[in-house]
Order: sequence, then structure tokens, then C-alpha cells
Amino acid sequence: MVATEKSLNEYLDGAVKHYSSLFKLPSYRKIVLFLAFICIGGGLFSTLLIFTSFDGLLYGFLLGVSLFSTTVLSDCIVNAVVLKGDLIYDLRRTEALSLFCWVIWFLFIFLSAVIGSFFDFNWWIRLSLLGFSAVLISRSTIFAYTSNIKSKARLLTASILQPILCLIPFVALWTKIGYTFTPYFFLFLPFSIIVSLFSSYFFIFLLNRLSENTLGISSMELFKAFLLNWVIGLHAPFEEFLEKLGEKRDVEVSLLRFDSSKPKAVIAVPSVHPGPFKNVGSSLLPSMLKSSLEKELNCVACVPHGLLGHEFDLASQGQTEKVINSVLKSAVFDACEEAKATPFIEVSNGLATACCQIFGKTALLSFTLAPKTTEDFPQELGLFVCQEARKHGLDYCIIVNAHNSIDGTVNIDKTLDALKQVAVECLEKAASQKKSPFEIGAATVFPNEFSLQDGMGPGGITAVVVKVGEQKTAYIVIDGNNMISGLREKILSAVRSMSVEAGEVFTTDTHSVNAVILGERGYHPIGEVINHEKLIKHVKNAVTTAISNLEPAKSACRRITISDITVIGEKLLEKLCFLVDKTIQRAKKIVVPIFAVTGLILMLFLLLV
Repeated sequence: MVATEKSLNEYLDGAVKHYSSLFKLPSYRKIVLFLAFICIGGGLFSTLLIFTSFDGLLYGFLLGVSLFSTTVLSDCIVNAVVLKGDLIYDLRRTEALSLFCWVIWFLFIFLSAVIGSFFDFNWWIRLSLLGFSAVLISRSTIFAYTSNIKSKARLLTASILQPILCLIPFVALWTKIGYTFTPYFFLFLPFSIIVSLFSSYFFIFLLNRLSENTLGISSMELFKAFLLNWVIGLHAPFEEFLEKLGEKRDVEVSLLRFDSSKPKAVIAVPSVHPGPFKNVGSSLLPSMLKSSLEKELNCVACVPHGLLGHEFDLASQGQTEKVINSVLKSAVFDACEEAKATPFIEVSNGLATACCQIFGKTALLSFTLAPKTTEDFPQELGLFVCQEARKHGLDYCIIVNAHNSIDGTVNIDKTLDALKQVAVECLEKAASQKKSPFEIGAATVFPNEFSLQDGMGPGGITAVVVKVGEQKTAYIVIDGNNMISGLREKILSAVRSMSVEAGEVFTTDTHSVNAVILGERGYHPIGEVINHEKLIKHVKNAVTTAISNLEPAKSACRRITISDITVIGEKLLEKLCFLVDKTIQRAKKIVVPIFAVTGLILMLFLLLV
């Protein structure tokens, strides 16, 4: 199991690096300014290389202005008519694609102008036409991979309309300077379109063949589905793939409910991973389950992270709703009966830390490696802890991954034994403690100044305070994906200054914050950009409110099993991450041979022009 987890994490790390290479487009105004600069500047520079005179300056300026205006006009037509209804392309993205293609085209034009100024004037025309073909290849490939328009005729029109219209200013200039057009020139245009489109679709075919052999699906369609989510937040297309390729599992949700005269608080720990990203699958599960439980029970709820990894991501929001509905049906049970609890116990061996508190015959136990990185733990640890709990006569053991420190990578091989060691010692100490009546207080705050981009999920900050005898313990649950190393200790120190003797800080591992920013991780852990003082102030407010509503309580635990739930699964997740890496590797291998051969064929034809 450990070896598998390590392999899976390696695949995930590779996928994250590729995601981090995505770029954010500049504003429309900046794109147009860049476009004007490259068209007018490129037209002037390339023409002056051929004609070092006032006429060259005038011709270059007119060429550049004509290319710029033609590009903007044709993009408006393409966007408004040809790509009408496309969910990805607005005018800004259409112009950005033209800007990218003009960079490619002018590389050929500059080269042709340099060669033409020293050698045959015809080389200026030949290489400019070769650049035209390169643009056709680029536009057809990009539109095929990114546009959700199904009509091939419309995609073809979007690919070739702008380059063909931009040839007109070139033809006008070449006519003005006395170039004699041969029949081969006019034959080259259809020949170039056919050869360029063939090479583009052959390139796409080879990439799709890899994904079809791996998953039985098209990498192009998969990428489009991802793009629809990344650009406009549409989750259904991508989830259709996950539902189709996922696997059926039974999943569990453990509920620890506290009642006073009515339900007071509930801690829910699903055996589901809140991923894979943004609003796909179970990424929003922690905040959705929290909100649903609070409405159903009219109390404070929190959803800390369990031990499972990304292989237990739910395949869709539909599966998430199925889990939540099942939990809600089971959350309303008879009044809680366990009236006693042990004090909070913490055990550390220098590498791992375990915290445990027993309510009746239910142990609430958490793990952290803080200040070292605390990421997903293997199922093996959970099975081991449950066996140990039964040795102490406990009926339930709810296990929480505190997920509260990140400063690099962690070697699970070296930490698993340490985690098991502190679990045994912590359970033994907790089970030996005398149980006493306890009180419960709970509160949630929703910091308005923190957003998904900052790393704060919609579930906010929840504090559940347990008082046993004179000891007050604060369980602080923050809806985020981990937190930077050292922040946990700052928070606990601040809470202890409020006469709270013990506690732990959890994050939910929500992936609603993932893939909403670009960067090395694709998200911000709690505290990376959030101001620590403001965050701690909100935590203290939640704890203060929880303390203020402390009252005697009883507890009860329920373990709910939901059958026939579609999860992404370890095999599919590995294949998806593997596919990302292999597709990019294959693209790098085939791009040069395919398009070099295409260029050679076109160049041989251009020798006749």
C-alpha cells in the first residue's frame, strides 16, 4: 500500500507541474495593444529590410495598419458569427490566439525579409507564405483542441478565415512592387490549406490514439472538458468522463453528535477525499456537508479530513449529493446517551503527534506531523488504529488527518511507523483516564475578507470547545487545503492565552480552492497569503463564542455506510495523471518530425512560386 501511495503521489506531482504551466491571458486592451505593436512594427521592420527608402517606410506602415485592422475585423466576425455559442472563446481569447499566431508568422516574415534583402526577392514571398501555413496549422490544432463547437465546417472556417484575409494586404503590396504572380502562387493556397490541415489532424490523431489505448477516450475531448471547468467553471462535462471511468465503492461517514437539550454540535468525518479540484467531484464536500447538517439538525457542524487520498475522490457532484442525502437521513437519531468523556490527551515522539479524547465508547483521534508536511495518510494506518481501539473496548474510533502543515514533501515510509507508535501510546493513555461529565460549545465564523483565491473555502472557521472538569479543549476546523508550517503552533498558542488548555487545528482539505489560481501548487494553503493576525483574530472570535455557549452535553456516534458510490479510484487516477505526462511527452516527440515534413513538402512547392 505504501509503495502504491508513493507512486500515486509522484504521478500527481507531475500533473500539478503541467497544470502550473498554464498561463493567464492579459486583458483585452493589452492584447489589442500588443497586436497593434507587432503588426505595425513588424510590417515596418520587415518591409524596410527590403526597401530602405521612404517608399519602404510608407509601404511598411500601410501593410502593418492593414494587417492589424484586418485581424481585428476578422476576429470580430469569427467570434460573433463562426464561433457563436462557443463556451470557451470570447473576443479576448480569439484575439489572443491571433496575437500568438502573428508572433509565429512574423518570425517567418522577418527571416524571409533578411534572406530576401541579400538574395532573391522571391524568398521574401516564399517564406511569408510558409509562415501562412504555420499559422493555419497552429489555428486548426488549437481550435480543434479547445473549442466546444461540434461543426467541423465552422472550426475550419475559424481556422482559415483570418489568415486568408490577412494575405490580402500582402498580395496588394507584392502587386504594388511589381511581383509577377504565377499560376503556382494561386495553386499554393488550396495546397497549403489541405497539407496544413492534414498535418494538424494527423498530429491530433496520434495524441488521441495514446489516450484511447490508455483509457478508451479522446485526449482532445478530455482536455476540452477540463478547459470548460477551468475557464467557466462548468463541471458536468469533465464529471461525465469520471462517472464513466470510475469504480463503484461503499463509502463510510462517521458522525459524532453532541446534544444538550437539543442538538449542539456534530463532527462528521467521511471516508471520502474532497477532490479532485475546484467544483468537480467531491471538492466541495466539506462545506456542503457542513451546511446540510446544520440545516437538518439546527446546530454547528464541522467536517475535518479523514485518512483517504485522491483515489477516494467522488466522480461527480451528483455522487456528492447522494452521500450527503444518505448522511442526512441517518443524522437524525435518538437522543445522545453518553454523558461522560476523558480529558484530551496528546502524545508526540518528535516526528508524529496523536491527539485523543474518548466520549463514552467512541475515540476521536487525530494525527499530525507538524511542523513537517502533513498530507494524505494511507488506509493501512486507519485499519491499524481501529484494531488498537477495539483492544481497549471501544466501539468506534473516528480518525482525523489534521492536515495542518505543509513545507515540502513527506516520505510516508519513514513516518508510518512513527504514526502507529504514537497511536498506540495515545489510545492507551486516553483509555486509562477517568471519564467525567462534559460540556460542549460550538461556533462558526465566515471571514468575508478571505476568498477561494486566498485558500479559504466557503465553510469558514469552526470551533468546537469541550470542557471536561477544568480542562477546556478547542477543536478548530478551517475550510482550506492544508496550512503553512508554523501557523498551527501560532493558532494553538493564541487559543491557550484564552484559558484553553488543549486543542488541535484541522483543515478540511477542501479542493474547492484548487485550480482557481496559477502557481506551483495551483492553490494557496491557509496562511500563505492570508494575514496571520487577521486569521487568528477570527479563530479567537470563534473560540470565544463557543466558550460562551458551553453547556452540559451527551454524545453519540453513528457510522453510516453508503453503497454503490462512484469514486475516481486509484487505477483511473494513476492513468489520468500518467496520460497527462505521456501525452505531453508524445507531443514533444512527434511535433518536430510531423511539421518538419509538412514544411519540407510546402517548401518544395514554394520553389515553383
